[in-house]
Amino acid sequence: MSATSSQRFLALDIFRGMTICFMIIVNTPGNGATSYPPLNHAHWHGFTPTDLVFPSFMFAVGNAMSFVMRKWATLSQGQVIGKILKRTLLIFLLGYLMYWFPFVHWNQQHELAANEFGRTRVMGVLQRIAIAYGLASLLIYYLKPRTVFILSILFLFIYWIILLLFAGGSDPYDMATNAGSRLDLFIIGPNHMYHGEGVAFEPEGLLSTLPSIANVTFGFMAGKWIQEKGKGYEGLTKLLLAGTLSVLIALSWDWFFPINKKLWTGSFVFLTVGVDCIIIAGLIYITDFLQKRKWGYFFEVFGKNPLFIYLLSELGVTLLYFFPVGEKHQPLYVWIFQNIYKHAGMYFGSFLFAVSVMLVCWLVGYILDKRKIYVKV
Repeated sequence: MSATSSQRFLALDIFRGMTICFMIIVNTPGNGATSYPPLNHAHWHGFTPTDLVFPSFMFAVGNAMSFVMRKWATLSQGQVIGKILKRTLLIFLLGYLMYWFPFVHWNQQHELAANEFGRTRVMGVLQRIAIAYGLASLLIYYLKPRTVFILSILFLFIYWIILLLFAGGSDPYDMATNAGSRLDLFIIGPNHMYHGEGVAFEPEGLLSTLPSIANVTFGFMAGKWIQEKGKGYEGLTKLLLAGTLSVLIALSWDWFFPINKKLWTGSFVFLTVGVDCIIIAGLIYITDFLQKRKWGYFFEVFGKNPLFIYLLSELGVTLLYFFPVGEKHQPLYVWIFQNIYKHAGMYFGSFLFAVSVMLVCWLVGYILDKRKIYVKV
């Protein structure tokens, strides 16, 4: 591998590591009710820094795909399709099992009871990544880049049209009655959906996965551009301009199709892709053009084992909630915050708790990196 190629991988590892780092922080507040506003998702329409995390990881998935195309070129069609399907199914299964874990719960009598299969959430973060990766990979493998680009744009408009035509009420973007929610209720059923919003609503639903494919394909195109044109300032400048143009399109489209992470609207896709292009261009400039790389090792640790560290954080938090403490059978997660971190203040303590979880995960990643252990899926 050439030095330039290696440095590009470093920038990708840092970018991917940043998304995992901040994903852990926003997912593990000591007390969700007292999280700083930038660390919360927008309630509905709108955008916060937290809303950038998930689509950025999908952008990084596509970016990484652009570096494995050469390997695919040396394999038969059957081998490539086998790899795509295997990875898609494995990531989806891991996401499903993550929501089912630890497979038991404490009932009202403080006895262990099995988690019902019929009440386990089907879709989720890893499931969306799996489906979007699988479909994007097939498009990229079989079609020309121009065709993939056109289809990606069409997906955004097709999704918009479906929302407008098949809403169950006067507001096509209503949480309970939008076309995506109606489809999820019909196919998945309320018992298999997310209930964190107070109603059965799946933010990683079936229909809204369609526009999310574009985050992966655009990430692939950005990676391909970097490999072909990123050696000079002109190539990097055009990447920045593309990112800026994408943001402007998003802000203009927001007037008609609101920026909404939970619906994964087309304007949301353009906004996140644009910001991601700007960020990754900046990272490449720092690590490749300025040759400054030591600062990025902290994030690189996350980027080398992203899926494993993400699963570690989610399963670890689940276990902290699972084990009861004291006579009140308070979850260990809550007990730690109330007895340790709360003394730093409700908001700052909640933030420190999340940072602590992130640092523990980083330490595990650091040990794995030092031992050259990289968990691949």
